[in-house]
Amino acid sequence: MASSAFRRGSATNANPGPAPRRSSGRRWLVAALITLLGASAAEVVAQQPHLMLMDWLKHPVDSAILAAGGNPHPVQLVLPPSPPLSAAAQLGKQLFFDTALSGSGKQSCASCHDPANGYNPPPGSGPVMLGGPRMDASGFRPPPSLAYLYRQQNFSIGPDDEENETITLQQLVALGQSSQRATKTAQNAAQTAKNLVPTGGLFWDGRVNTLQQQAEGPLFNPVEMDAGAPQRVAAIIERQPYAKTFVQLFGPNVFTDPELTVAEALFAIARYQIEDPRFHAFNSRYDAWLQGKARLSPQEMRGYLAFNDPKVGDCAACHLDKPTATGLPPLFTDTQYEALGVPRNPHIPANFNPKYVDLGLCGPFRTDLKNQTQYCGMFLTPTLRNVAQRPVYFHNGVYHTLQQVLDFYNFRDVQPGKIYPAVDGKVRKFNDLPPPDHANVDVTDPPLNRKRGEQPAMTAQDMRDIIAFLKTLNDGYTVNKPGA
Repeated sequence: MASSAFRRGSATNANPGPAPRRSSGRRWLVAALITLLGASAAEVVAQQPHLMLMDWLKHPVDSAILAAGGNPHPVQLVLPPSPPLSAAAQLGKQLFFDTALSGSGKQSCASCHDPANGYNPPPGSGPVMLGGPRMDASGFRPPPSLAYLYRQQNFSIGPDDEENETITLQQLVALGQSSQRATKTAQNAAQTAKNLVPTGGLFWDGRVNTLQQQAEGPLFNPVEMDAGAPQRVAAIIERQPYAKTFVQLFGPNVFTDPELTVAEALFAIARYQIEDPRFHAFNSRYDAWLQGKARLSPQEMRGYLAFNDPKVGDCAACHLDKPTATGLPPLFTDTQYEALGVPRNPHIPANFNPKYVDLGLCGPFRTDLKNQTQYCGMFLTPTLRNVAQRPVYFHNGVYHTLQQVLDFYNFRDVQPGKIYPAVDGKVRKFNDLPPPDHANVDVTDPPLNRKRGEQPAMTAQDMRDIIAFLKTLNDGYTVNKPGA
C-alpha cells in the first residue's frame, strides 16, 4: 500500500536524488519507518524488500517526516477572503434560517443543511428528508452538502474553458461520444480532468448552475419547503423584521412585484453562502497538515497513502486531495459524474414503486439530457470534506457509515453477493438501474476494474486506515491545540 507513494514520489512531490549507499544506520532508519507506519508498511517491505529499501533510502528525510506524520513539503494555501459580510449576505443569513417561508412554518434552508454538521443533513437523518405542508412528505434524494460550492463550475461536458463556451451542450455531448476517455487514477488527475465527460453544476444531477437557482429549488418543491407561490413568499417577507433591509437594499418598489421580491431573496441567500467563510472554512486538520501545522497519526498517514494508491483505494482519482497549481486548497472532488451502480435503497418511499428509477443526468428531475442514454445512472461526485459527518451516503442514501461505503467499492465486483440482493439464487447486480443502463456503470477505474473472484483491492486494515484519514477532513480543527 505505502510503496506507491515512496516509489513514485506522489505523496511528497519530492525530486528524486541519487540513491545513497546503504549502511547499517540507514537500515535502522527503514526499521524505524516500518515501526512508525505499522503493519501495512511491513507487509509491503516483506513483498518487495530490495525495492522498498532503495526507494526509502533515496528520500530518507522525507520518509522520516512522513512516517512521523508530518508533511515534508508544506504549502501556503490561498484561502478565500473573509471580510465582514455585506448587507445582502447578512440579509441572506436571516433568510437561510427563516422557517416562516416554508409551507409548514417549520423548515428552513438550515433544516436540511445543518451548519453544525458541515452543511450536511442533520445527524440521524434518514435517506431522504421530510417536508411539505405537514412535514410528512418524503423527498427523493438526500440533500448534498452546501459547503465548498463557491468554486463549482457551470455544468458542461468536459472542462469549463473558453473552447467549450463557444459551442452548445448538445455539440459537447456529440464530441464526448467520440472522444477517448483516460482511465482515472490518483496519479493522472491532470489527464482525466480533460475527459469530455459531464462536469460541474449543482444538485446530484447538475441541473442548475448558480447558488441562487439552487436555493429556489427546495423553496418551492412541494416535498421540501413547499413555500407555495411567489406571492405568498413575498407577503411573508414583507411582514418580517428584515423587510426594512429589503427596501434599503433593493428599493422602495421591491414588494410591488412578488417575483422580484423572491429573486432578491434568493440572491441574498446566495451571497450569504459565498461570503460567509464557514461555508468554505478550509480549517480541517488535513488543511493544517498541508501547511505543515499539524501531524497525522500513523493510522491516518497509512490511510492517506492508501487513499492515493491506485492499487489500493485510489480515492484521490475522483476526490482530488492536492492543492491546485495556484495554491487553492483541494475540494476533494473533480466535480465529474460517475455511474457507480450502488444498490437500490428500499427505504425511499418512491422506490416502493418498482417502476420508479432515478437515472441522475437522464432524469426524472433533469430533462435536457433524457435522450442521452449514455449518461443514465450518472451522479455528481461530491466533496469528501466533512464526509464523516454525513448521516447517509450516495445519491440514494443507501449507506449510513463510511465502512459500508468502502465495502461497496471493495466488494462490488469481486464479491457482489455482499453488496446486492439475490433473487432465485442469482445476485441482482446494479439493481437500481434498468438493464440497458448497466453498460454505463464504471468498470474501468480502479478499484472498480476487478473481476468476480479476484482479491479485493483493500484489506480490512486499509479500510480502517482510510476512514481514519477521512475524519481529518472535518472542519473545525484548531492549529494551536495540544498535539498539533
